[in-house]
Parts: sequence; C-alpha cells; structure tokens
Amino acid sequence: MGYRVVVVGATGNVGQEILNLLAERKFPIDEIQAVASSTSRGQRVSFGEDKVLDVIPITEFDFKGVDFAFFAAGTLVSTEFALIAAEAGCIVIDNSSQFRQEAEVPLIVPEVNPEALAGYKGCDITLAGYKGCGIIANPNCVALPLAMALKPLMDEVGLKRLVVSTYQSVSGAGRAAMDELFNQTRAIYMNQSVVKEELPKQIAFNIIPQVDIFLPDGTTVEETKVANEVQKILGIKMGVAITCVRVPVFIGHSMAVALELDSPLSVGEARTLWREFPGISIVDSRQEDGYVTPAEVVGEDNVFISRIRKDKSVENGLLFWLVSDNLRKGAALNAVQIAEVLIKDYLNSNVN
Repeated sequence: MGYRVVVVGATGNVGQEILNLLAERKFPIDEIQAVASSTSRGQRVSFGEDKVLDVIPITEFDFKGVDFAFFAAGTLVSTEFALIAAEAGCIVIDNSSQFRQEAEVPLIVPEVNPEALAGYKGCDITLAGYKGCGIIANPNCVALPLAMALKPLMDEVGLKRLVVSTYQSVSGAGRAAMDELFNQTRAIYMNQSVVKEELPKQIAFNIIPQVDIFLPDGTTVEETKVANEVQKILGIKMGVAITCVRVPVFIGHSMAVALELDSPLSVGEARTLWREFPGISIVDSRQEDGYVTPAEVVGEDNVFISRIRKDKSVENGLLFWLVSDNLRKGAALNAVQIAEVLIKDYLNSNVN
C-alpha cells in the first residue's frame, strides 16, 4: 500500500533532499505534498524526474489524513506545527532540535538504535497541552554519523571518553549561508567588499570556531547538542569534549575524533568492526591520497572513516577521521530510513 506524505520545509536544502530521496528510494507513496512558509507561496519543487509540486503555505495546510510528515523547516516551525500534525494523526519525523532531548521522544539512527521506535506513539509531551505525540526526532548532522562510528566499538569494548573537533560545511547553516560563501569568495577575487550577514565572521578563505550561539560556560549550543545527542542515541553516559568549527566547504561535515576505550582494541580490530557495520565505509590506505575529504562524499549515503591510528597519549586510545554528506545521511536520508523501518517493522496495513 501507499501512504500520504508531506514534506514541511520543501523549498530548503534538507526538504528538497528528502523529496529527492523519497523518489529515488521508491518510497510507497499514494500522495505527496510540499509545504513551506507563506513566503514560498507560488513556488514549485521537483519530485522525481517528471513531477512538479506546488508549494502550500503551512498556515493553510490541513494535516488530517496525512500518514508521514517530514519536518525540515527549523525549530520555530516544528515548535508551532509538529504537535499540530501529530495530533492530527501524522507520524512526525522532525529534523529540528526541538524534541530531541525530550525523554519520551525517540532519537533515531536506524543502524544504531531502531529498537527505540517501539512504542513511539506512547510518548508524553505536554507542550501545547497535547499528549501522545507520535513524534520521532532526527539527530543532529554531527551526532548522527558520530554515533554510527562509535556504536560497534562501544558494543565490543565500551567507551570511556570522546574528544571531537568538527569541520562543518556552510550548508549546515542553510542555503543563505551557502550563498554567503559563494558571494564572499567572488567578492574577494573581484577586489570588492566582503558582506557578512548569515555567519558571525567572514567564511570565505577563513574558518569560524563557532557554530550556533554561545552558552554562559563558553560552549556553543551546537557543541551541547552533539554531546547530549550522541549519549542519548547510544544509551550511555561518558565524557565528551567537542569544539565545532564552520569551514568554507559547501557540503560535507568532517570530524577529527580522539576516543578513549574501556578495553584494548587494535587498529585492525576497529577496521573489521567498522567494515561489518551497515552504512560505514573505510578508506584508509596510509598514503598521500588514502583518505576521504568532504568534496568526495557529496551525494554519498555512507559515513566514511579514514586516518585510523592508535592514540599513544592515553590508555586504549584511538584516533580517526570521519566524513559524511550532512544533507544526505546527516539529515534527509536518515529521516527517510526511519520511515522505512517503521513501515517494515512496526506499522500495520493501515497507519491511521
């Protein structure tokens, strides 16, 4: 059978990628609708090779009768409309950070914790006075691939401490940030003034050690999100230290990871565990080009691991380099995979 599906935020980077993936993966759809803010009125978006959808303003959209609602429009939209959609009977798969730390809302990476989807309809959120939400949270685009890399090691020898430095592309800040990188780069080459609007510092030919706003203790919201979400996905408590950095790359998030394990694990054993884990690819030949960069993973579904080596500064230490397409597996693909797991393992012949 097919399902009625709506993509909220269909004109944005992640929303358009969700539409692409639903078509590409032949998701069972009877009806597909595209929704965005009122400023997108009159716009049209592509679905598959031969279908174009008219964008409906969210303030005019009725969620009743919709089976799956993919939210990719940011925290403010999810705060206002995700519960409305869930109350109308939709299964809401939300890409924002709004519900990720709610104890009863599952935060899902299908390769890591699909069992957390069991009983998802029973969650209890009192926001807007609504209970029984049916909301599923899609993780942060850094926490998600990081949890995938950590899961097989955790299961084998346990995790003690995690230290991460991220190198996050501008697409993580939205399409306007991508435009800003392009415009600043062009301005520098043409000896024009650099205009800064979307990001806190010049991003062209520069890096910015700030992703999201600062908290009183000096960390950023992004750093706190990643630390909290990784532990929730994996179902553990451990020491986490993270510095998130914005870099002049359009698509693709990278990470330098230093991991302290509970028990010894050789580099060869780590490689074997990762090779056997779904959704992970190893590129690590220890030669001049024997690793993966963000430019090489655009459009790829897998998470890539390179530069695997022992960390000799700590007991049971391991170092590695991690790269993934933040719009695809880091956001849109994972959301679609969540829906696919629900259909395969948890839903009856009728959703509503």
